[in-house]
Amino acid sequence: MKKPKPSEHILTLTCPDRRGIVRAVSGVLADNGCNILDSAQFSDVASNTFFMRVHFADETGGGRGLREKLRPVADEFALEWHLHDASYKPRVLLMVSKTGHCLNDLLYRYSSDLLHADVRAVVSNHEDFRALTESHGIVFHHLPVSPETRATQEQGLLRLIDDERIDLVVLARYMQVLSPELCRALRGRAINIHHSFLPSFKGAHPYAQAHARGVKLIGATAHFVTDALDEGPIIEQDVSRVGHAMSVKEFTALGRDVESVVLARAVNWFVQHRILLNGDKTIIFR
Repeated sequence: MKKPKPSEHILTLTCPDRRGIVRAVSGVLADNGCNILDSAQFSDVASNTFFMRVHFADETGGGRGLREKLRPVADEFALEWHLHDASYKPRVLLMVSKTGHCLNDLLYRYSSDLLHADVRAVVSNHEDFRALTESHGIVFHHLPVSPETRATQEQGLLRLIDDERIDLVVLARYMQVLSPELCRALRGRAINIHHSFLPSFKGAHPYAQAHARGVKLIGATAHFVTDALDEGPIIEQDVSRVGHAMSVKEFTALGRDVESVVLARAVNWFVQHRILLNGDKTIIFR
């Protein structure tokens, strides 16, 4: 009879830095029949904070009740910790307006089993991407919004997030500013994509503005959503070099490619529990 595959788990933790943390955590895992598959840690000297991510397999079944067995270590070292079942696919909600490159990219990755996620729904304030969404077997919710209806629309959105037990909200070019109340409700579980490296080109048509100014680099930033617009903790960034011979259309296409890749990386790292918050910054265990 084929031996069952060991269950796998991911432990993430943050605590004040001091000697012995790695030994204590790995000791509990080893003593309970768990084998560490990969481990990463980082000590931030400036804040005297320790960060760790451990991916391990429970090879003997001795890891049952591991949460209780970890509590003495958690108490001793003042750990802020989370233990995740590695087989669980976080439940994701995608939001979009009228520009669909990031949505299309994420749906393709999801349908191709390239995202360790369960995309539960797509929400939009327009109808444009209903057919695309439903072609992937995903429910599409049209939630139109105006200044007068914003509070009611956001209440409906929060009900949907609660009903679907959403772990992560992804603003895949959702071109509406979320209220401070909604941002706080989604703290640490909402990611936005922003055309970065263009800080002087705000508002509509940023790539056209960049083209007119002759920039040499365009890029994108994925960050957590906060009530400070486009200033949340940065998760990932990338750039692409551009030149004077390129048209606005070529600028825009290249910029959208960068946005799609940067957002996909950020979503992947979130669902794999590779992102730990460090104040206004992030620690990314790649």
